[in-house]
Amino acid sequence: MPMKIPHPIPYQGSKRNLAKHILPHFPKIIDTLIEPFAGSSAISIASAHKAKTGKYCINDINKALMSLWTRIINTPYEIASIYEKLWHEQLGNRREYYDFIRDEFNKTHNPDYLLYLLARCVKASVRYNAQGEFNQSPDNRRKGKHPRTMRKDILAVSALLWGKTQIHNLDYKEILSMAKRDDLIYMDPPYQGVCATGEPRYYSGIDFNEFLEELEKLNLRGISFILSYDGKSGKKTYGVELPKELGMKKMEINAGRSSQATLLGRDDVTFESIYLSRSLLQKLENPSIAPQVYVRSYQPVQPSLL
Repeated sequence: MPMKIPHPIPYQGSKRNLAKHILPHFPKIIDTLIEPFAGSSAISIASAHKAKTGKYCINDINKALMSLWTRIINTPYEIASIYEKLWHEQLGNRREYYDFIRDEFNKTHNPDYLLYLLARCVKASVRYNAQGEFNQSPDNRRKGKHPRTMRKDILAVSALLWGKTQIHNLDYKEILSMAKRDDLIYMDPPYQGVCATGEPRYYSGIDFNEFLEELEKLNLRGISFILSYDGKSGKKTYGVELPKELGMKKMEINAGRSSQATLLGRDDVTFESIYLSRSLLQKLENPSIAPQVYVRSYQPVQPSLL
């Protein structure tokens, strides 16, 4: 039986279960795998587990989350022990203890508290209010991942990424500007339709047209990237389909029955889209040929369509 890929950070929308469909589209030679919207860093972890590349760059605009990743990778024993302490302290008074830790996190942004909140919150679904405060409720049916399992996952991920990983808390555009021809970027940005809601699932959204401009800049520089963006579940679609002028190949991945559909007793199947960049397609077709640089223009999508 193959070894299970470790994941210490539970995150709704994580590409943990889709990694097996994404990794086969990696080129044979990668200098650094870059995740500008890292979240749970599921693709970097899966890539390290499969020895797809030896260097990683993870970034997220959520500073506390990246502080948590710094702790997991560089001081795994310490944060595993702190999680165990918090987990045991909650017993017998879980709801009140969760509220206390949530308040303390919003005051201090201590990443140790964030790990506990992620392990306990409803459906691992992160929510922030307009003030940037973590405001998701706890799942009162669960105690959160058991400390032994959490320690095992933390130590395993640290072993995979320690000494190989750059950790940043920058605007995604700064990270994209650092990429080189031999790097591969994997992007899982927040869907436009999700970011525009009054109850944000993400710490910060992105401007859709600015994002399209950044993709075109990557094309002009011959940078390879894989993008998870839009999708659909039943008759409902998420995100705006990206312009064909960007020259990307779109594929739909069957992500199975959605958790929301299950709760509602429906059979809706979720399909998530991934896009392969032009430069990446050239590498996959003929790895010995350097990607060509193209100049193309597209018409920005009007805000009324979002």
